Amino acid sequence: MASDTVTASARTDAEISGLDALEVAGREKGPSRLRRIWSATWPKIAALALTVAIWQVVVWSGWKDPWALPGPAVVFADLGDYLVSASLWDGLATTARRAVVGFSVAVAVGLLLGLAVARVKVLRAALGSMITALQTMPSIAWFPLAILLFQLSEQAIFFVVVLGAAPSVANGVIHGVDYVPPLLIRAGRNLGARGLNLYRYVIAPAALPAIVAGLKQGWAFAWRSLMAGELLVVIATRTSIGAQLTYARELNEAPRLMAIMIVILVVGLLVDAAFGAADKAIRRRWGVLDQAGN
Repeated sequence: MASDTVTASARTDAEISGLDALEVAGREKGPSRLRRIWSATWPKIAALALTVAIWQVVVWSGWKDPWALPGPAVVFADLGDYLVSASLWDGLATTARRAVVGFSVAVAVGLLLGLAVARVKVLRAALGSMITALQTMPSIAWFPLAILLFQLSEQAIFFVVVLGAAPSVANGVIHGVDYVPPLLIRAGRNLGARGLNLYRYVIAPAALPAIVAGLKQGWAFAWRSLMAGELLVVIATRTSIGAQLTYARELNEAPRLMAIMIVILVVGLLVDAAFGAADKAIRRRWGVLDQAGN
């Protein structure tokens, strides 16, 4: 009997050792950092090259005159001049300030509103569907009201940015809290977590992936709302990326217009990459990210 127990224990230890060795071997055989970077980069480079090639073919086809649709060489040459000009950085400074302030206010409003609606049944019944309706409403539709209330001012732009982003953040919080396992909440309460501590140590960490997704979507709405606002609400004393885009259109400067559009696209990609890094860090912390494939 004792020999059977010893044999079973030895077999179990051997199986565990085998699994550990398999895991270590899998990690050792994982791709190098350089290869992972290249595997993540080359599809983007290929997509960019394909886009530029299609763009050039369309220009060669003569579909539009060069003054309306310039070729990639002309646009990238103008982009080089634009990148070293003071107007770009002055415009970026104004646009970035508006984006940070507007998105920060939207995040604060969305987090508070989402937590309140997620935990209070009366508020969910009253505001749950309204938040979704506000999220689906196009940001451009808010500008007539914003201009009527605040005229052509910074406040009009902030008003629309907050209304465009806050519902997405709130919905992310609501969905995140809804998917927190009730067993986890009961366990937290049994360990003494009550009130704000329950949110801080139990609900917020469990809902964090959905909250980050809501923040990412909220940023997308905020950025689109801001660009629309700067196109419509042009303040002569304050240059911005959107205002420069409007000026380029009015002056028929197609190369500069497309260069500014490229800058807007790159800013969006950089912010998306930042949210992607945050999401990957959270998934790694939760153990749902394949260490060999990240």
